[in-house]
Amino acid sequence: MQTSRLGEILVKNSLITREQLTGALQEQKMSGGQSKLGSILIKQGLISEHDLVSFLSRQYGVPTISLNEYEIDPAVVKIIPPEVVQKYNLVPVNRAGSTLIVAVSDPSNLFAIEDIKFMTSYNVEMVVASESDIRGAIDKYYDQSASLADVMDNLDMEDLELVDTEETVDVSSLEKATEDAPVVKLVNLILMDAIRKKASDIHVEPYEKTFRVRYRIDGVLYEVMKPPMKLKNAITSRIKIMAELDIAERRLPQDGRIKIKLGGGKDMDYRVSVLPTLFGEKIVMRLLDKSNLQLDMTKLGYEPEALAHFKREIHKPFGMVLVTGPTGSGKTVSLYSALSELNKVTENISTAEDPVEFNFAGINQVQMHEDIGLNFAAALRSFLRQDPDIIMIGEIRDFETAEIAVKAALTGHMVLSTLHTNDAPATINRLLNMGIEPFLVASAVNLITAQRLARRVCSECKEKEDIPVQALIEAGVPAEQANDFVCYRGKGCSVCSNTGYKGRVGFYQVMPMLDPIRELILNGANTAEIKRESMRLGVKTMRQSGLTKLKEGVTSLEEVLRVTVADD
Repeated sequence: MQTSRLGEILVKNSLITREQLTGALQEQKMSGGQSKLGSILIKQGLISEHDLVSFLSRQYGVPTISLNEYEIDPAVVKIIPPEVVQKYNLVPVNRAGSTLIVAVSDPSNLFAIEDIKFMTSYNVEMVVASESDIRGAIDKYYDQSASLADVMDNLDMEDLELVDTEETVDVSSLEKATEDAPVVKLVNLILMDAIRKKASDIHVEPYEKTFRVRYRIDGVLYEVMKPPMKLKNAITSRIKIMAELDIAERRLPQDGRIKIKLGGGKDMDYRVSVLPTLFGEKIVMRLLDKSNLQLDMTKLGYEPEALAHFKREIHKPFGMVLVTGPTGSGKTVSLYSALSELNKVTENISTAEDPVEFNFAGINQVQMHEDIGLNFAAALRSFLRQDPDIIMIGEIRDFETAEIAVKAALTGHMVLSTLHTNDAPATINRLLNMGIEPFLVASAVNLITAQRLARRVCSECKEKEDIPVQALIEAGVPAEQANDFVCYRGKGCSVCSNTGYKGRVGFYQVMPMLDPIRELILNGANTAEIKRESMRLGVKTMRQSGLTKLKEGVTSLEEVLRVTVADD
């Protein structure tokens, strides 16, 4: 179905508004057309999968099917090849004589149906299913690589050529080892399995007597396999070859990128970092899935008042908005969400990033290259000669970058950037310690937001949790509210891999630069004094933000205590 046609039909039937359609089409355009309109509308919470499937069923007069409750005959699965089901996002579900019944997410794609008819010589009848159900069925019935455990059981160790672990490397033998079928299959499986489990990072780690692979899922690392030590060099080299790195160089860190094409025209990027350690090279791969990039700020976890502050400040014509937090706290997503909101034809937006994680239409993104002198400061100087309106700097790391950024914010430009600090008030002293004068910090900075990511309680196995009132009070819940708190935890189920958690939510401390805070900065106040004043002015700390999510049943007390510290 043409995306505009689906949108128009949904608007005509009052399932979404014209403004919601425009916003969804804009996000689709920013994804390069890879995301389907239906998926975007579901992700934005504008329509549920069930409602969309029911609507398409009525609109096209075809029945619906729940693939989760249906077991497909393996003989039926073999009728349509894997590449075709991936291409059209459909799956065969049954066969009756000369008729093949096919589950589709888009009943208007007649080209796909005609292609299946021609290929199989069957009459094709459609049933409609949700896109996620079809993807799940494709994973289940067309997964040629089985599971990690199956592949490990079937590895024939005798077929592998071993590579000496001494410093002298025979590159030709190393390359040959990486082309062995078991090694290729295992590496491919690791990459694909991480996507299926919605991991954010893959860690491939060599130790003295063991070699392990871990996935970071919802912010927590889980060990998924321990390949034999004999495979260590072959697996490491295979990943380096895929990332176009130098396999002969094992003494220096290297950075690269792997890009693979998935079904349905979808791409997946892996940002690869190789670090020499005592017992070999450790590889960390960050998965960059643009289709799952959440750019709707209302879905990130901001409290309404904090979000209103944030939006108001980024829409100002000049000044600086800083996002702070440790690595992996979602700073990049927050900045991209802000840029997405600001991305209009009337604005000239330039970004300096290291690395560029996602590319956006209409934004001029520059990749840093320290080795040739292209760093944040150099890029920022160049931006100021490019008639900018909005500038995004990946990270303020030194005085030079901070100085230019502050001057840009004071001369009519909106500057967005990140810093590594523990909370919003601590950011002030970080800038002062870099050498920026207090009066410049007070004048240039509009708002600072600090954030952390916590795991969401799995909605499928959510249950009430009895927490002692005293424990809630010690966590920061006001004594008068502690008796009314209802806490939840995940029991553990197949949906959340028995962890009790599925997905993540942000805790935010959003501190606008109000006049009393500016006065404290000019008077040389310390971090504790600024924090106390910000709390008096109504700024929620990250612990308070976490307790709000706890009260709403979004997360658990365990997660609040894990990612935030108590307020003094």
